[in-house]
Amino acid sequence: MKKISWLTGLMLVLVLALAGCGSSDSNKSESSGDSKETFTIGMEAGYPPFNWTQQDDSNGAVKIKGGAEYAGGYDVAIAQKVADKLGKELVIVKTEWDGLVPALTSGKIDAIVAGMSPTKDRLKTIDFSDVYYTSNLVMVVKKGGKYEKATSLADFKDAKVTGQLNTFHYSVIDQIDGVQKQTAMDNFPAMRVALESGKVDGYVSERPEGVSASAANEKFAMVEFTDGFKTSKEDTAIAVGLPKGSDLKDPVNEALKGISEDERTKLMDEAIANQPAAK
Repeated sequence: MKKISWLTGLMLVLVLALAGCGSSDSNKSESSGDSKETFTIGMEAGYPPFNWTQQDDSNGAVKIKGGAEYAGGYDVAIAQKVADKLGKELVIVKTEWDGLVPALTSGKIDAIVAGMSPTKDRLKTIDFSDVYYTSNLVMVVKKGGKYEKATSLADFKDAKVTGQLNTFHYSVIDQIDGVQKQTAMDNFPAMRVALESGKVDGYVSERPEGVSASAANEKFAMVEFTDGFKTSKEDTAIAVGLPKGSDLKDPVNEALKGISEDERTKLMDEAIANQPAAK
C-alpha cells in the first residue's frame, strides 16, 4: 500500500508539473500574439498605384500573409513607415474591398490601409486616422477615342461609364446628365479590362490611378476636368481605417505626422513608376 501511495504521489507531481509547463507555453503564445508584435493591415492589393500584387519583394514590397505573393504600392510604403514607428512588423492580409470593414470590425486585421476615404457612412462603423493623401477625380478612357479630349462632365452625355462597387466613384456618375451608367465593378483590373474591350467608354477613378492606368497601358488616357465632379473633402481624402475606440489611433496619427508632404509626394511618384504593369 505504501508503494502504491508513493507511486500515486509521484504521478500526481508529474501531472502538475506538466500542466504548469503547458500553462506557461500558452501564456507565452498569447503574450506574443499578432496584436502585440505585428501591425496587421488589410488591402485589396489591386488598386495601383496605391496597392498591387507582385511576385517578389522588390521596391519595398511586403509578403502577403498566407501566400507566396507580395503587396507593393503607396499604401504599403505608408503602412511600413507607420509599422516602423510603432516598432511592429508589418503584416498584410489581402482582402476584397467589400470585406475590409468586416475584417476590421471582427478583429482579423488591426487597420485598413487601402486608399479608403473617411466617409460619413464608414465613420458610423469604424474610426479613421488623420488624412495621409488627398486626390481628385478623373475619368479613364480610350486613347484616341471619342472622349479623350473631354474637358467637362457634359462631354460624357450618352457615354457608358462605370466605377468601383460601394465607392463614391460610382455614386458621382449620377452627376453626368444623360450618362449610361453601367453596373459597378468589383475592382480596378476588371474596369481596365472592360474599358479595353469596349464594354465601357470610361471609368471614374482618382488621379493617381488614372496616371497609373495610362502609364501601364498605351491604349488608355486620363481626362482631367475643368468642370468636374462635385465632391466633399471626406470623399477625396484617404486615411487609415481603425476599429472604434482603437488605442492605435494616436500612435498611428503620430507616425503619419512624421511623414512630410515632400516625402509623401516622392512615395507616390515612386509607386507610379514601380507598378508592375508599367514596366
